[in-house]
Amino acid sequence: MTANLRNIAIIAHVDHGKTTLIDSIMKQSGMFRDNQNVDERLMDSGDLEKERCITNLAKPTSINWGDTRINIIDTPGHADFGGEVERVLHMADGVILLTDAAEGPMPQTKFVLGKALAQGLRPVVIINKIDRSDARPEEVVDEVFDLFVALDANDEQLDFPILYASGRDGWCVRDLADDRANLNPLLDLILDHVPAPSLPVDAPFAMLATLLDKDPFLGRCLTGRIVQGVAKVNDTVAALNLDGKVVEQGRLTKLLRFEGTDRVPVDKAEAGDIICIAGLTKASVSDTIGAPGLGQPMASTPIDPPTMSVTIMVNDSPLAGKEGKKVTSTMIRERLLAEAETNVAITFAESDGKDSFEIGGRGELQLGVLIETMRREGFEMTVSRPKVLLREDGGEKLEPIEEVIIDVDEEYASTVIDGLNRRKGEMIDMRQAGAGKSRLVFHAPSRGLIGYQSRFLTETRGTGVLNRLFHSYGAYRGDIQGRRNGALISNDQGEAVAYALFNLQDRGVMFIDPQQPVYQGMIIGEHSRDNDLEVNILKGKKLTNVRASGSDEAVTLTPPRRMSLEDMMAYINEDEYLEVTPLSLRLRKIFLLAHERKKHARAAS
Repeated sequence: MTANLRNIAIIAHVDHGKTTLIDSIMKQSGMFRDNQNVDERLMDSGDLEKERCITNLAKPTSINWGDTRINIIDTPGHADFGGEVERVLHMADGVILLTDAAEGPMPQTKFVLGKALAQGLRPVVIINKIDRSDARPEEVVDEVFDLFVALDANDEQLDFPILYASGRDGWCVRDLADDRANLNPLLDLILDHVPAPSLPVDAPFAMLATLLDKDPFLGRCLTGRIVQGVAKVNDTVAALNLDGKVVEQGRLTKLLRFEGTDRVPVDKAEAGDIICIAGLTKASVSDTIGAPGLGQPMASTPIDPPTMSVTIMVNDSPLAGKEGKKVTSTMIRERLLAEAETNVAITFAESDGKDSFEIGGRGELQLGVLIETMRREGFEMTVSRPKVLLREDGGEKLEPIEEVIIDVDEEYASTVIDGLNRRKGEMIDMRQAGAGKSRLVFHAPSRGLIGYQSRFLTETRGTGVLNRLFHSYGAYRGDIQGRRNGALISNDQGEAVAYALFNLQDRGVMFIDPQQPVYQGMIIGEHSRDNDLEVNILKGKKLTNVRASGSDEAVTLTPPRRMSLEDMMAYINEDEYLEVTPLSLRLRKIFLLAHERKKHARAAS
């Protein structure tokens, strides 16, 4: 047993404040100098993580509290990255469950807490953001307790300690009447409540690989907890997969321990410690790394299969190559293979001609994050509409079903119910949530939820909150109506003219600004009717030397609809593509010429 070590994971729903709380813990534990300039959300390492305030990848860190080292694992809160959380919990001996003082337990809270309780971990419950004006701590504590009971927590787990906190301001208290000074009560509680690792040090070395990333100097790096024995630099090891087959043999060229946001080289590490190893080229997540004589692999969670995929191709539009440097299929293929190697939740497949690549993931957000990352790296590509991956079971077609939890003002509840009914959603629960809000729970097919987020925000005037979580595979629920409106399609190439946009405004909603480059077959707006319409967006005003008082209309343009990358991916139909470049996002038809579209439409019918 390592008495001066604790391993703890922080779990919560997205945006409930995990990463901000870890910031405050690291600052108060004496990791930084008083005059040191420290970024916010230190554990969100990527630009996209910082911009969206969503943790995409689980990351360990460590602090020293007294003579004890505490390894803390920050976990993703979004359902698309939930597969990581399940595996990461194997590295922890305890768990902090963070819950918003106003929102209470949410879908991802339920998912990760169920996994933690099943592993026998004893949670510490923190009611965070207690200083919110709409905080309701007593009710939230009751909801958390009810959730524990619903998830079959044992008596020891039900006797959980509760702290009230503001992670942003850096304080927590056991009682709301206590002085709100610092986070010492939490750190002391971790030492008292979380057991030290009790693992054999004298057994042969074995470690379960939980996280995988790539370092420009060290190559593939595997992170995990040593389950038994001692690891030393230059030790010979073998990697076993879940079936017990040897994947590879090699040497531990580097051992790294986490200290703050850094990885520090060490010569050896013992059972219970969380370390990062380098030197293996084929071993992956869920593999057991151990001494060569190790016969049995450690029990691990298999990697979740993808539920959704997109096809990525070379950008072949008339504007291709004008904004990006990485435009060939070889470059795109190498980048996607590198991503699939380190991101185990992503799957990669290519067409026979190796000119298109199917990428599978857990949802629109995960796929959107990958495409946005590549875009910022200088890639140009064409992306298809996301499609749901179906299964066959005994001749029956199955599709992924998601649990959808919606908090909405009561006046919009009927609109939301009608919208989800149209998308084959089945309402499971409806109850009052206080303050004039209703909480609706649906089981809906993933197919029907593609593109629903933006429509939901429109229908609820931006006041609704929607959360989704993969529930199970269920029977195929039949056809679902897609986008009702047709597209406005440019019939020529050039720059959009304000006068033409002005005259087309009564035809529908525009997606582009004046002077924006367009080409034949590019979608420049949404038609007000259900059919596609070709329009001349380049038509300027005919100028003459005759002028009459009051005959000229002022060109007043309605601002175009702005859509994010994920919105555009969900918006397009089966006969449309999304063109992605470092500077632009454009919607287009697969077949740019009108006669080709008609020919393929006739062939399809």
